[in-house]
Amino acid sequence: MNNFILIFVFLFLGIVLQNIKAFPVISVYKLLNKLVIYICLPALALYYIPKIDWSPELLFPIGVAWIGFVVSYLFFSFLGNKFGWSKKLTGCLIITAGLGNTSFLGFPIIEALYGEEGLKTAILVDQPGSFVVLSTLGILVATVYSTGSPNGVQIAKKILFFPPFITFLVACLMNVCNVDFHEYIQVLFQKMGSAVTPLALLSVGLQLRFERKSQHWKFLGLGLLYKLILTPALIYVLYVLILQQHSKIIQVAILESAMAPMITACILASTHGLKPRLSSMMIGFGIPLSFITLLFWCFLVQLV
Repeated sequence: MNNFILIFVFLFLGIVLQNIKAFPVISVYKLLNKLVIYICLPALALYYIPKIDWSPELLFPIGVAWIGFVVSYLFFSFLGNKFGWSKKLTGCLIITAGLGNTSFLGFPIIEALYGEEGLKTAILVDQPGSFVVLSTLGILVATVYSTGSPNGVQIAKKILFFPPFITFLVACLMNVCNVDFHEYIQVLFQKMGSAVTPLALLSVGLQLRFERKSQHWKFLGLGLLYKLILTPALIYVLYVLILQQHSKIIQVAILESAMAPMITACILASTHGLKPRLSSMMIGFGIPLSFITLLFWCFLVQLV
């Protein structure tokens, strides 16, 4: 419950601050974006990934983010080409609708429903799933759709020198070698990583605009339709109806796929100039709306 309260507190604080004339809104939210991407995300990777125990069944929760993002790319690329959308609009929707808030929203919800065992599965959806997709495919899409046609070397540099991706590789190596940081360092990483949501939400609040005549409304609706309805429906059909999987792990995977848009993904899109206002609206409206749609998916997974 505390997490849910914090969501609205920091969003509201950002909205209040943006209406104070003397407050340097642009410089502050750009600074917050950099703190999230270059400090908080690497800390999360170094804290969680060395602790993961691998098994074949874990491919199902890990696959959630990869499937959702790839289909998002196909879906919005098709619509963008058909209706002549700008590259920045298409890239924004691919990234913001393609990744879910599988940690800050997902963790407390899953832990409340399934306890510590469910939380272990949720971490797999988030870290080798959402986190790695953001650090690789997310960076790839953001680079291509924001700069036009960068060459392969430029894209490779973007990914390889993206701090969260570097720390992910280090964390994976530690996992393989079965080593972890000293307890005090782990606590430090956990504290640094826990700052990701308040900082990101404050940044979103600073950029959020409620404009009745905004040109983004129909695109907002389309993006949230894909994220909150089509993505979990796709995972349900694939995992339950086609692959005939009925475990608690599958239930957690479906619920995680139904979470609101990922805050950090929207920050990434905004940082690359991919429709910053639409990116903020995907979070500002997506989070409260997801509480309603999640009730439906919670009911449905009980039948799995």
